[in-house]
Amino acid sequence: MNDSDFKFTTSVIAWPLFFVLILWAIFLLQIVLPGDLYYLGVLPRTLSGLSGVLFSAFLHGDIKHLWNNSAALFVLLMFLRYFYRQNSFKVLFYGILLSGFGTWLIGRDNYHIGASGLIYVLVSFMFFEGFQTKHYRLMALSFLIVLWYGGMIWYMFPSAEIHISWEAHLSGFISGFLLSKILGSKVYEKPIIYDWQHPDFDPSQDEFMKHFDENGNFVPKSNETVEEKNSHFTSNYPVNYFYIDKKKEEL
Repeated sequence: MNDSDFKFTTSVIAWPLFFVLILWAIFLLQIVLPGDLYYLGVLPRTLSGLSGVLFSAFLHGDIKHLWNNSAALFVLLMFLRYFYRQNSFKVLFYGILLSGFGTWLIGRDNYHIGASGLIYVLVSFMFFEGFQTKHYRLMALSFLIVLWYGGMIWYMFPSAEIHISWEAHLSGFISGFLLSKILGSKVYEKPIIYDWQHPDFDPSQDEFMKHFDENGNFVPKSNETVEEKNSHFTSNYPVNYFYIDKKKEEL
């Protein structure tokens, strides 16, 4: 990974916009169609409830629920697409599956719906991944994530409000951490380029190389003193050695 990997394209806006529009279109279907679609949500530890692993993230209880999730998703998906383009689809797809399945395992005996679990996936993934890569831009993004969404941590525990699925939040957070380990990028290390690695490097002009002939033999300058000749093979910094003789005391 390097700085050239960060490029702005139309997909940085198109991806989040398309995903959010899908959420709103499905919400309109919930209003128009007779009955409701809550039965497509996660119903923990039931065979029928497994369908919610795929569909629960696209269902919402009311307009406020949908609006809050849409705003957060739009921003986070932009960050994901811009900074983690290579793994953006994988994080989105596997994030939905893992957070949904985690909710199915640990959730209370009721229907769990909403995209908040996916929001926790994105927050967790980008937070942990930024520090793992050690890239200055991604680490800055991790700090920004903490600044904007750090308060979300309090909604991952049973002390959260009764109507909030803390199980989905906790599952999403753990899923994001796991994805950062599984899909994570390599540690970013800025390459060190030495003089001799430059394409226009001329060995004959290098001060050190001037002391050697074409066969690699050391050739001191004729006007050098003995001390100057010896200085090529000795360190400019003194090295002191200390020897401490520790003898066992005789009883």
